[in-house]
Amino acid sequence: MKVILFNGSRNEKGSTYTALNIVSEELKANGIDTEIFWVGGRALSGEIDALVDEAVEKMKGADALVLGSPVYYASPSGELIAFLDRFYWKGEGVVRFKPAAAVTAARRAGTTACLDVLNKYITYAQQPVVTSRYWNMVHGSNGNDVLKDEEGIQIMKSLGRNMAWILKSIEAGKAAGVAQPEAEKKIFTNFIR
Repeated sequence: MKVILFNGSRNEKGSTYTALNIVSEELKANGIDTEIFWVGGRALSGEIDALVDEAVEKMKGADALVLGSPVYYASPSGELIAFLDRFYWKGEGVVRFKPAAAVTAARRAGTTACLDVLNKYITYAQQPVVTSRYWNMVHGSNGNDVLKDEEGIQIMKSLGRNMAWILKSIEAGKAAGVAQPEAEKKIFTNFIR
């Protein structure tokens, strides 16, 4: 089993990476392979189409997804938003029914609003949302600060364990003959007549 963790920060090894790395280490401790995929600077440097294609290919071989972003103006990074708009349009069928979680990192505030935005992508694609013991957030201006956020670290570890449990439960269900839901053709209602 494998989980891909999208790092939507401009800073490849900053606060968001630190949070995602804690989740990743907990997944690995539970026998799950991981890869942190840096979206950051590549999303707005003219590489977005190649970046989306690469991410879709990676998700074909993955079982779950974690979206990670710093908080900018109580929202995910512009890089991650641009990427996710294209990624979910192109790769929705690849991620459908695969568990997912959102993680935010902030110096101070805006984390719950940012999580709300990220979770909308996840629920749109019918992905089971994996939670922790509190909202999936850490606080700190940099990676070193995040490592001082004891509650945030506990939340990230709990998220990793919960994701591993969900993945193993899905695997056990499949082995027992529990079928995955079928994707229905979407119905679109236009409210203007």
